[in-house]
Amino acid sequence: MEQCTPLHDFGPAVRDYYLLHFVLEGRGKFETREHSYPLERGQAFLISPGEVTYYQADREHPWKYGWIGFQGIQAEAFLQEAGLSVEWPILHRFDPELVEKRIFQMHHAKKMESGRDLRRASLLYSLFSHMAEANPKPASAWGKHNRQDLYVQKVIDFIEINYADKIRISQIADYVGLDRSYLCAVFKARMGTSLQEHLIRFRINKACSLMNNPLLTIGDIARSVGYEDPLLFSKMFKKEKGLSPRQYRCSPTDA
Repeated sequence: MEQCTPLHDFGPAVRDYYLLHFVLEGRGKFETREHSYPLERGQAFLISPGEVTYYQADREHPWKYGWIGFQGIQAEAFLQEAGLSVEWPILHRFDPELVEKRIFQMHHAKKMESGRDLRRASLLYSLFSHMAEANPKPASAWGKHNRQDLYVQKVIDFIEINYADKIRISQIADYVGLDRSYLCAVFKARMGTSLQEHLIRFRINKACSLMNNPLLTIGDIARSVGYEDPLLFSKMFKKEKGLSPRQYRCSPTDA
């Protein structure tokens, strides 16, 4: 386990074995040759043999992570069961408490006088099993529509986590691992609305849920949903709800 300092980084570097990092607390980013992925608690990233990668802790909320290194003829197959590969190096869900416990048990097993390798192998299999169960692959996962649904779900997950930050469509595309224009086209085709419209609607709906808190000013609410400029927030709010934020807050019924 390692609790990183702000902006602590490693790389660019290459490994000759598989290395999985599990984010247990905080945030950071992981970069491959082609993509950059913002990550937080409950997500993991895979470094595959021979791949140039770089990762860095967040400035405000540096991550704490645990890691496991492994290799072998079955390693790739086990990773694929959890939806991981060179092309898809991000694991989106795991139980941080369970994973931290398993990693601790693996380190403790090194001290065993007998049965050490069997114990560590059983813990590794248990970890792979949890990863696969927490990240089930949809039926016919490699079919065109199911791949597109997976892309859309990644977009939705990213927005739900990061809507309060200054995020751009290009950042979302990097996270999903697709060209910006292609991702926008897929999202529009599957959701019936543009990615930008979905982001705005999600933020405004979140803002509406904060309106009942009398301790928050309109400016506070704007910043809480990703708008540093209150005037831009008011413009987007009125476009979406037909009322200004102040009118909405004073309205006796939902708009």
